[in-house]
Amino acid sequence: MERFFALSRTTHGILDLAMPGFVAVLWLGGFPDLLTIVISILTAFAAYTAIYTLNDLVGVAGDREKFATGEIKEGYSVEASAMRYPLAQNALGYRKGLLWFVVWFLVALIGAWILNPIIVLILVAAAILEVIYCLLFKVTYWRTLVSGLVKASGPISAVFVVDPDPGLGGLLLIFAWVLFWEIGGQNVPADWNDTEEDQRVGAKTIPIQFGFMRAGLVVLLTLSLTVVISLFLPLVSPLPLGPLYLLGSILAGYFLLLKPGYQIYRSHMDGRLAAKLFDRASYYPITMLVVISLVAVVNLFVWN
Repeated sequence: MERFFALSRTTHGILDLAMPGFVAVLWLGGFPDLLTIVISILTAFAAYTAIYTLNDLVGVAGDREKFATGEIKEGYSVEASAMRYPLAQNALGYRKGLLWFVVWFLVALIGAWILNPIIVLILVAAAILEVIYCLLFKVTYWRTLVSGLVKASGPISAVFVVDPDPGLGGLLLIFAWVLFWEIGGQNVPADWNDTEEDQRVGAKTIPIQFGFMRAGLVVLLTLSLTVVISLFLPLVSPLPLGPLYLLGSILAGYFLLLKPGYQIYRSHMDGRLAAKLFDRASYYPITMLVVISLVAVVNLFVWN
């Protein structure tokens, strides 16, 4: 199973589950019923597993090209594995990888239908966008926006789990928050860490197209916007979030996003700091989930 979990980057996918969890509690102003929570976790796990697998299935040719021209870094602590890119290393057959994707995607579709049929459309759109993202690898650095759309599909789906008719303004606020976090904390740092390999195969990424100095500026600006927007998220919640949420949000943003983001901006060249930022930013969603959960529990006791 190690090869399959490496294919779907399960460790990273589990951390990603916290983002829709945070949004659901934020939007609802509390915790959904137990059955909804169980179905949602299973559906989200299946969806993230399928989409991460799809990334390697579609991008296998490019990954193999990287291996053919030199060694590939092990990756980041949240997804470091000797089995990184198992399809490209021929450690796992393509048909087995495809079957792994199909099974989990079907589980995700079934769960999405049970929760809210609209989420089925979101899931299908996310899969199509993931394919487009992979196909743009050697075409344009604007693929990072597509990555943001894919990552935002989970939190947006979480809104539709707890609210069948959400307001557009709130959805756009959630979308912007996730988009900037994905660009500055995940996508650009990942490309930064892989710059050497990507250059060998002619990839188009922000660090390659604009250099490390400008890439660092993109990281710092997008992460700053992430933290600022997080302070406005209480607008979409019926919870009186108050100073506890604001303090937790600021601290999480500073230590997990802004501090490592500023370090990479100052260094310009240090790929290790890019990997460090990726790791820190990966723990941002679960930290925010803890913050909003504490606020929800405190409010539950105060009002009862």
